[in-house]
Amino acid sequence: MTDVVHTPRVFSGIQPSGGLTLGNYLGAMKRFVQLQDAGDMPTIFCMVDLHAITVWQEPARLRHATRELCAGFIAAGIDPEKSILFNQSQVPEHAQLAWIFNCVARMGWMGRMTQWKDKAGKNSENASLGLFAYPALMAADIMIYHATHVPVGEDQKQHLELARDIAIKFNNDYDVSFFPVVEPLIEGAATRVMSLRDGSKKMSKSDPSDMSRINLTDDADAIARKIRKAKTDPAPLPDSVEGLADRPEARNLVNIYAALADTTAEAVIADHAGQQFGTFKPSLADLAVAKLDPISREMARLMQDVDQIDRILGRGAERAREIAAPILAQTYDIVGMVRAQGA
Repeated sequence: MTDVVHTPRVFSGIQPSGGLTLGNYLGAMKRFVQLQDAGDMPTIFCMVDLHAITVWQEPARLRHATRELCAGFIAAGIDPEKSILFNQSQVPEHAQLAWIFNCVARMGWMGRMTQWKDKAGKNSENASLGLFAYPALMAADIMIYHATHVPVGEDQKQHLELARDIAIKFNNDYDVSFFPVVEPLIEGAATRVMSLRDGSKKMSKSDPSDMSRINLTDDADAIARKIRKAKTDPAPLPDSVEGLADRPEARNLVNIYAALADTTAEAVIADHAGQQFGTFKPSLADLAVAKLDPISREMARLMQDVDQIDRILGRGAERAREIAAPILAQTYDIVGMVRAQGA
């Protein structure tokens, strides 16, 4: 067995399918910035545009969404000099390793994926092969950098477990310890941000109601208005977190406050216990505007110069390939592919 020492490395990505929300920020971007700034491990962040086309995308809109997502990363605090920031399709090693993993993974594994069942539904015969194979590409996204830690939301945990299974099977099949068994990083008070209109549903850019979400492109007035109009119940805030158990809208707003304030739900309850939402929501609105309006403004500024965004993505792709290309070459050698000398 060939032993490989895996350098700790963080990787994660977001689909550029348009419309960044508060859920993207609190569930992903804020955590990405914390990992970058901690400096404990190299950080790689990706706009996963190959994943986006598992369902049809209008080309011009996809290009805009990819650039807007890059602007969102930077506005949220990702520094393209400290982190590697790029879009997936500029690094062909992702797709090349995904094919190897397609041959390692098993149909039964893919068929059990909850997101496949949810997205394909009763119309699975008309769903794309890419949508079915999505988890193998996600595993390749991670393993092409030998990433050891992946910050993800709860909804991606099953896919990450599959990535671990693929890595283990590859290592066993070829009697190596080449690919790391990755660790998920699922932390924070609001890793899963819920709709402002229905606390039982995830905040989503696809929700027909714009009032259900806070967009990262919303201005201060829109942010405050949506918080003030968020659905709640008539009872005041309880004196313990346990009192939120059967109150999904109340729990959601408390979690959002905690995540924006870098505190805990317990601390929010301790400070606001007994308050009616007519008092709590203006406080939350002020906090949300203070945290999110600067991001919105910076995104708008960055989008005025898409050539600069393209240069950032291109340079990020070059840096990503410096890591990915040798790992793919070693993978090909392990599998038994013939390569030209020096390639």
